[in-house]
Amino acid sequence: MRFALGARAAARGYGLVVFDQAGSTNIEALAAARQGARAPCWFVTTEQTAGPGRRQRPWVAPRGNLASSVLEVLNVAPVVAATLGFAACLAIENALRQVSREAVLRSGGSSALDFAVKWPNDVLAGGRKIVGMLLEAEQVAGGLAVVAGIGTNVVAAPTDTPTPAVSLRDLGVEVSAEDLFSALSESWVEYFGIWNEGRGFADIRRLWLERAAGLGQPVAIRSGHAIIEGIFDTIDEQGCMLVRTAEGRLEPITAGDVHFGSVASKGAV
Repeated sequence: MRFALGARAAARGYGLVVFDQAGSTNIEALAAARQGARAPCWFVTTEQTAGPGRRQRPWVAPRGNLASSVLEVLNVAPVVAATLGFAACLAIENALRQVSREAVLRSGGSSALDFAVKWPNDVLAGGRKIVGMLLEAEQVAGGLAVVAGIGTNVVAAPTDTPTPAVSLRDLGVEVSAEDLFSALSESWVEYFGIWNEGRGFADIRRLWLERAAGLGQPVAIRSGHAIIEGIFDTIDEQGCMLVRTAEGRLEPITAGDVHFGSVASKGAV
């Protein structure tokens, strides 16, 4: 099969650059922006060898997985651009629901898969990580180049991650990276439109909270050498996680490794 944009994405003027193999689709997207690219564009591959993940962790996609990055050049402040990550998580979560539902129906099954978004930028399937997302931004002539990198475990999942990982194949869902990408490009048009350069973040926040993993549950966040524990209360208007501590104080979290439930009770070790 070949990668192709969905009909709405093509109609909106999105470009598409496909690699047989890439070191990092995010790096390729940022390089294009530095070289003058201003139109929205997707950069995709089924094999990524040296992608930068969150907190300096490597992001590798073996052949058959989906590594995808979308470039948008925006006239927004970096603090506003940071909230686009929540729209990206909703877009891929919606695409996963769509393709997995269709695959289950084709196979004669009836059980829907349980997907949820995890703060700040993951998607879980049955409590295990199936998507990682990395948002990067750089000032260029004409605006802020924002790249949302979305890596999805289609046929294989890593085994050495802090959060247990899973692939669609592990879950009995046989779809191709190409089919998932087509659904993602369509879903991105929808949620990017809702986000509306940050003006629609209130709606994105509401939709994200409806799909949030661990909301109202014990949580422990490791940030550097510090561990903050409490109850995951909500996210605020800037996308920070708000944790209600044992003293009843709402503690804003801007970054960190998040652990829910029994892991949280062990201090996020």
